[in-house]
Order: sequence, then C-alpha cells, then structure tokens
Amino acid sequence: LLVPLLRESLIDATILRQRFGSRVAELAEGVLRMDQIGALSARGAAPAAGQGAQLEILRKMLLAMVQDVRVVLIKLADHLCRLRASLRKDSESRRHELALLTRDVFAPLANRLGVWQLKWELEDLALRILEPETYKRIARLLDEKRQDRERYIENVVALLKGELARSGIVAEVSGRPKHIASIHRKMQTKGLDFQGLYDVRAVRVLVRDVKDCYAALGLVHALWSPLPKEFDDYIAKPKANNYLSLHTAVIGPEGKSLEVQIRTHEMHEHSARGVAAHWHYKE
Repeated sequence: LLVPLLRESLIDATILRQRFGSRVAELAEGVLRMDQIGALSARGAAPAAGQGAQLEILRKMLLAMVQDVRVVLIKLADHLCRLRASLRKDSESRRHELALLTRDVFAPLANRLGVWQLKWELEDLALRILEPETYKRIARLLDEKRQDRERYIENVVALLKGELARSGIVAEVSGRPKHIASIHRKMQTKGLDFQGLYDVRAVRVLVRDVKDCYAALGLVHALWSPLPKEFDDYIAKPKANNYLSLHTAVIGPEGKSLEVQIRTHEMHEHSARGVAAHWHYKE
C-alpha cells in the first residue's frame, strides 16, 4: 500500500519513517531500489529472450540489492498489481514491456523463492499478453471440458477421502487448479497436444506428517496403476527452492490419467508463501 505512494512522491520518506517506523520504511525503500531493474530493462540492458546468463545476472543483482528477503516478496506482489492494472489501462507496447520483464525476471524470482501462488499468476498473465492466441486456445480447451473434469474430480476426491479415512489417515483432499502457463510449457517440453497431458485432472492431498505422505502414496498406488516415469519425490530430494511434495500420475477411474500431489500442511504453507514463511532465509 505504501510503496506506490512513495514511488509517486505522494508521501515523504521522512514522514513514512515517523508514522510507520523504520522497519516498514526500510522495506518500502528496498522495494523502490528494486525498481532499478525496470530502468535497466527500459534502457535495453535486459537481454533478448534466450540469453539466459545475462538474465541470471539481473536476477542475482536483484537478490543482492536487499538485506531482507521480504522486500523481494513485496516487490513481486507490487509487480503483479502493476501487471493486472496494465491489462486494463496501458498501451500494448507498455503491456508487452511489463510482460517480458515478468517472464524473464520476476516469475523466475518467484519460482526461486518458492512463492508458487505469485509465480503461477505472473506466468499466466505474461503468457496472456505475449501469446494471446495460445493463451485463448488453451483456456478454451479447458473450458470445453470443465464440467466433465469437475464432475470427475468430485468423484475422485470422494473416493480418495473414503479410502484414506478407512486406512486411518487424517487428510484433506481437493481438486488442484491448472495454470495455463504450466500447461503450455508441458505441451512444448514434452511435445504433446492438450489431450496427451496426464495432469489436466489433478488432486492434492494434505496430511499431518511425512509418514502419512508415504502411506497416502501407497494407498493411491494400490487404488490406481501409476504411470511410468511420472513419479517425483521432492521430499527425499527437495527442489532448490526447498519445495517439498510427492507427485505421482496414475491411471484413475474411467481409465483417465490423473495427477496426485501429496504433502503435509506445513509443506503446503511453504509452497504457497515460499521463504515468506521463513523470512530470515538467505539464498
């Protein structure tokens, strides 16, 4: 809330410090310092797509500029707000500029910090602006099958809840939303069309502890045949950003492929908030 006021000089930094304290002022001022990355991009310092090494230097510069990782989190939220607003009011060239910065710098930063909720929306909005036809095509394919998919997921959730309860595993089971950017990426990397994706139908299981994660996994594999090469144990081998979860894909009811993610509530909290849940962490 305060960063835009400071950015537009609607509030003085001294007054900000007096009214809200030095800690809040330092966070807001840190976010403004990160705006320099936008200035670098506007001056042509941001490289063209594909020059990964130079982009990585920019990302590392951003992380090096801050003493408190919460500044990065606030900057990501601030950038997301600006990107949302850009869809309504900015020129096409301004939207395109923001979307490139999102795709190349801010979405990868959100990924690095494990802040998945921000990462997915940043990626989806960037794709919507940069590749509107691709975005609309995938959105249309999702919508065409939405009712069938929702009915299918409801049945899977009910079945899985019952089996977990009978096995004495306390769990929350829910359908997992699909993100258009991730669908697009998988279609590209795996060379598949929409119908060939195994995880358009997906559920998430939240349990109390690690032991229950593996017990739930065993139950899922006993219920349905797992798909070969589609199991990832990010609990035994966490991702670099400390993402923890079990991912498996199975041939579910009606012979349809289904992705199941299994994690503890604490792991889920971390996947949503990333290092914000442990803000003193330094990369």
